[in-house]
Amino acid sequence: MPSALPSQPSRPKIAVIGCGYWGSNHARTFSELGALYAVSDRHPERAAALAAEHGVAAMAFEAVLADPAIDGVVLALPPHHHADQAIAVLEAGKHLLVEKPIALSVADARRVVEAARRSDRVAMTGHVLRFHPAFEALEAMIARGELGAVRYIHSHRVGLGKFHAENDALWDIAPHDLSLILAITGEKPVSVRGVGSAVLNRLSDFAHLHLQFASGVRSHVFASRLNPYRERKLTVIGSKAMAVFDDVAPWNQKLAIYHHKVWEDDSGWQSEMVDPDYVEIPDGLPLTRECAHFLDCIATGAAPRTPVSDGLAVIEILSEGTVRHD
Repeated sequence: MPSALPSQPSRPKIAVIGCGYWGSNHARTFSELGALYAVSDRHPERAAALAAEHGVAAMAFEAVLADPAIDGVVLALPPHHHADQAIAVLEAGKHLLVEKPIALSVADARRVVEAARRSDRVAMTGHVLRFHPAFEALEAMIARGELGAVRYIHSHRVGLGKFHAENDALWDIAPHDLSLILAITGEKPVSVRGVGSAVLNRLSDFAHLHLQFASGVRSHVFASRLNPYRERKLTVIGSKAMAVFDDVAPWNQKLAIYHHKVWEDDSGWQSEMVDPDYVEIPDGLPLTRECAHFLDCIATGAAPRTPVSDGLAVIEILSEGTVRHD
């Protein structure tokens, strides 16, 4: 008689806390990955509706923590709830994926990082653009030296809307690009200078951040939620080439490499512009890739690519960058 096939390991079971816009996206994605077990929300009717949509349980937060069948928890809440609930998740022995920002103060973010250290569980920050195939391709090109030494990084993330009562443009929008910049540089900045402008009310609708790193790299971030057009660009200036990750561009043009020539002669600095080369990148939704990575880390014990310590590093920059307002 043939021997039985080895049993396949079961998928980790995930509960999503927060059934708003982004929490619903998480629930749908984990459902598609065959890992959604339960959803929870402070509005029971909203949790019940999302649970029915995906054929899972609607549970209170305390019940999620107490259920031994649940392996991991996703927090997609208003940010002022993230720190306390993240710590509760980790102290309950669950793996954690917490959306950005992981807290609204450096002290609370450090509490989350310390809880993660004590728990010995996967504790991951939801910096979803780190999992964008175009950014992953850009990272690989930088690692191979194709851009040369990175000299300057600047990002523009502007658009209209999403006026949150608790967060200004800096805290709501800039974490995306700060996570990418920190991934590229591999270091924390030694200097942060920020200016915000409040137009509609007391919260800044425009924000500029200027960063300087010990390696000599400099960076500039511009974020706005009161802009007439939508732009999502990260530009990296290297000694050999320049790259632009444009998340608004068509898929086949999301990562452009410019081999512009710049040189100095007896007449001074000269330049020659050339057309961009577009890098072919594989298909893949960043959120799906992020959620699959979380599941893989739970199953294998691998360290997440975006640990909560990354979330702390971003909050440290945001906290320094909010000291000046126009």
